[in-house]
Amino acid sequence: MRRLPPLTAIEAFVQVARLGSIKAAAEELALSSPALSRRVQSLERFIAKPLFERRHQALKLNDDGERLLGLIAPALDAMTDAVEAMTSGTELLRLRLGVLPLFATQRLLPKLPELKRRHPELHLDVDTAGHGMARLGDGLDAAIVIARDIDPGLYARRLDRNRVHVIGARALIEGPNPVKEPLDLSRLTALVHRDMPETFTAWRAAAGFPDLEPAAIDHFDSGNLMLEAAAQGLGVAFMLESHFEAARDERLVQLFDLTVESHYSYWFVCRPRALSQRPVKIFHDWLVESVAAKDL
Repeated sequence: MRRLPPLTAIEAFVQVARLGSIKAAAEELALSSPALSRRVQSLERFIAKPLFERRHQALKLNDDGERLLGLIAPALDAMTDAVEAMTSGTELLRLRLGVLPLFATQRLLPKLPELKRRHPELHLDVDTAGHGMARLGDGLDAAIVIARDIDPGLYARRLDRNRVHVIGARALIEGPNPVKEPLDLSRLTALVHRDMPETFTAWRAAAGFPDLEPAAIDHFDSGNLMLEAAAQGLGVAFMLESHFEAARDERLVQLFDLTVESHYSYWFVCRPRALSQRPVKIFHDWLVESVAAKDL
């Protein structure tokens, strides 16, 4: 049998690659930073190639490191699951799911008790760090993302179709200088989600105001924070109809009675081969049945 590097060196490499820091990985593995560095260096010596670009306190994978991580991280995760299942005394299935926080709080978490009742053996590791599609196979088994288009090399299932709403504080229509028409947005700040960068420009074009410019455009990477910013009067949020309806926040109102179709949808995505894995298949089938819109 061909000799393999120590498993502890592989584990150290994967943790450093995922966390981008020797210190953070050392804390995760309950090691000192020098001890963890030695394990990573031992793997580099075994392979006879450097795996990281070293930049002061941070480490960044080089091309060889990226390739190695893609090859061995799924196997290490599978080994971890196997050991956990054996030591728990029950058949345990684990899914590493990437999901945006707003979708998780509005649409996923309220339904999860039903999934737990049906499949008590399935456990979710929920990751809200973003960039879900790019991390499939590297720490994530599947992801729920919001996007216009999906890489054709991935398996994708659309979960909804939506319309864009302009969402603002109730005070904007009840105050002394109320917002009555889209041109009034020229004195307000537009709030736009980084995962939906074209929402405002697409809305103004479809609404018939292609030259409309707000006072400013502020970008957020959190839908929850966007809704709160709008409620606090910090701007008007260009978000999806489902976001507004699920928020059920009396402080917020839809500013205009305009129906503008959104270019963006929520999607379930995974690598095609991952769909044959039981945790992914169970979650996918339940999601489509219980959470996805029925009129797609």
